[in-house]
Amino acid sequence: MELSEVTVYAKGGFARYEDAKVGLLTHGLQYGTGCFEGIRGYWVPEEGELFLVLLRDHYERLETSAKILTMSLPKSVDELLEITVELVLRNGYKTDVYIRPFAYKAAEDVGVRLHNVPDAFAIVPIPFTHYVDPNRGLDVCVSSWRRMDDTMAPPRAKITGLYVNSALAKSEAVQNGFDEAILLSHDGHVSEGSAENIFIVRRGVLYTPDPSQNVLEGVTRRAIMAIAHHELGLEVVERAIDRGELYAAQEVFFTGTAVGVAYVASVDRRPVGDGEMGPITKLLSSLYARIVTGREPRYLEWLTPAYASARVKV
Repeated sequence: MELSEVTVYAKGGFARYEDAKVGLLTHGLQYGTGCFEGIRGYWVPEEGELFLVLLRDHYERLETSAKILTMSLPKSVDELLEITVELVLRNGYKTDVYIRPFAYKAAEDVGVRLHNVPDAFAIVPIPFTHYVDPNRGLDVCVSSWRRMDDTMAPPRAKITGLYVNSALAKSEAVQNGFDEAILLSHDGHVSEGSAENIFIVRRGVLYTPDPSQNVLEGVTRRAIMAIAHHELGLEVVERAIDRGELYAAQEVFFTGTAVGVAYVASVDRRPVGDGEMGPITKLLSSLYARIVTGREPRYLEWLTPAYASARVKV
């Protein structure tokens, strides 16, 4: 599908992508004054269903991000859920999708501020397959760029301008022959990947940086922690992680809406374990894949079935 043919939600209604444009001086574009979410939908052809994953969680986080930027979403979370389902149906998607809702400061003028600037809101859904190759491990490096600190801008909000930090780290990594970067916090502890949360496994315990390490409190991160605890009986610990622990870990993996669960094969040219996907990562990856495609009945509440929702509404 050509992007110009995609139906989007903008300015309070549905429109074609090519008709929903913003001006060159739009505040959100010039100053990064916006926030967004990434929502995944998984198409299951056997059921003729598109499952939208943790939809409410994403919109609740977007509501918080908007509040931090002194913005308000134009609709309630419940209304946004309905609009998102309708948007997917209007596009007739029968493939995996990625949905990008975002709010931004919409004034077209010059002046750095958050106050007295009107807001705007839009949702763009696109077909989507993989953010990274799921069949191989990632070779990653510790970036020379530090993760943005909460005293500069709040990393718990998914703010557009903050992603310059991520882009610098990612390009540095790729241009140096790696697949991805790991950023450290201002005090030298492990924070996260360029667009993913990170976990390590040591002696059967799952560790992940705690929120004080300037991590985005990921929706998928929280889901994986719940699965690890309730399904695998693992001890899950949130705490500061030193750089050296990455090298000593038996397993390292990333989580995120776009990436799902992706294992790390090496860190700074040092193999993680034997360089293959570890047993805990494999179990978590398999369970997560089953959950998001509706094959684990206990987790159906995490999913919004788009086509079934439409039939119930009728």
